[in-house]
Amino acid sequence: MQYDSLDDFLKRGRTALGHGPIALVFAEDDVELATTLRHHRHCGFQVVLCFVSNLYDMPDDLNGKVHRITYDTTDDGAVPAAVNAINNAASGQWVFYCYNAEYLFYPFCETRTIGEMLSYHAEERRDAMLTYVVDLYAGDLRRVPDAVDLDDAHLDRSGYYALARPDPENHNHPKERQLDFFGGLRWRYEEHVPAKRRKIDRIAIFRARVGLTLQEDHTFNDQEYNTYACPWHNNLTAVLASFRTAKALKRNPGSTFDIKTFHWHNSVPFEWHSRQLLDLGLMEPGQWF
Repeated sequence: MQYDSLDDFLKRGRTALGHGPIALVFAEDDVELATTLRHHRHCGFQVVLCFVSNLYDMPDDLNGKVHRITYDTTDDGAVPAAVNAINNAASGQWVFYCYNAEYLFYPFCETRTIGEMLSYHAEERRDAMLTYVVDLYAGDLRRVPDAVDLDDAHLDRSGYYALARPDPENHNHPKERQLDFFGGLRWRYEEHVPAKRRKIDRIAIFRARVGLTLQEDHTFNDQEYNTYACPWHNNLTAVLASFRTAKALKRNPGSTFDIKTFHWHNSVPFEWHSRQLLDLGLMEPGQWF
């Protein structure tokens, strides 16, 4: 299932959006693109859309299982524009978006599908879910200079923090149930990361609705979508285990020579299991057991 453009998909493949949950994978390159697509199919997403340059090939085993859309994800505003277009075409469906070399983990994902999790989340009267982008990085950059190594992935076990999110319309009080979260490589190497890109929170899972708009900072124009919990109790949150920052820091000529290793005293091997992320406090099961 291949489409020449997003417009082509919305003309010929729009009926696929009638079934959810829907995963959108934006390929900035082909690094671990195949594993990213396979991981999210395994999570139980009914539809997987891959936005990718025609420079990259799709693995043979995914042909017919993923909708390939030729798209330049490097253009300014390209990702929000595509997410918003799918949002308007898939009203009522749950939508998730990520980049290649990013892997969604939610509580108990080893035994429960994304559909089961979102059914419970909807019963909690929630239409969006906060996800934290937790940086992954190779343990040995001499052996893996691009910092992407699934077999020897590490993460930071601590060093995460949150700040109140200012409200431009009320300077005396921050936004209710919204926080800006920081940590990981974007915090440790903040001198190489623009200030507006240092946050690690992303509303990566949401229920599509006509008029809803994803903004450049990974938040939505509906403020309730940007909250981490409802007013009554804590809700589910999820993690995007991501090599994206490590990959960028090692590819950027301004930072690559300053970084000999990402390893520090708070580095631990990533176990590729939701239990580790729950134990580290990097995501919240809410009332779901």
